[in-house]
Amino acid sequence: MADVAMFDEFVVARSQALVRSAYLLMQDEGLAEDLVQTALTKSWFAWQRIDDPEAYVRRVMVTTATSWWRRRWIGETPSGERLAEDAVVVADPSAESQDLWDAIGRLPRRQRAVVVLRYMEDRTESETAELMGCSVGTVKSQCAKALAKLRVDPAVGSALDTSLSDGRNAS
Repeated sequence: MADVAMFDEFVVARSQALVRSAYLLMQDEGLAEDLVQTALTKSWFAWQRIDDPEAYVRRVMVTTATSWWRRRWIGETPSGERLAEDAVVVADPSAESQDLWDAIGRLPRRQRAVVVLRYMEDRTESETAELMGCSVGTVKSQCAKALAKLRVDPAVGSALDTSLSDGRNAS
């Protein structure tokens, strides 16, 4: 009975943070909620054996998201409409604030997961490696590749250096 109460307390205390992380991984609110629910369901069955519930649930989230990416077809569907070549696209201020999030969404899944865990979740390289089930070197290389892609993304450009560069990629 104590295990059930501890699980319930964990879910109540950490659900919002888990959904935020899942949204950053999945880029879709519905899928993020499904991911958290699936991760918590999988964690429930191992709850008595878990030493660090936060790390365990996040690891389940990353591995589940990875398996979903592998199964799901992510392709473009043409709309049939074309933007006129001489049309002027006017970006409103709210769209500019979404540029970084859109650019992160365009990263490959593994690089997106590293950026989310390292910079949005403020995890260390070793914690990120443990959550992703890879080596610290892989985290470093994926992080470097992701930041390089974000730097050349026309929507982000130099704003990235002030948003994400805080010296962690050098450690």
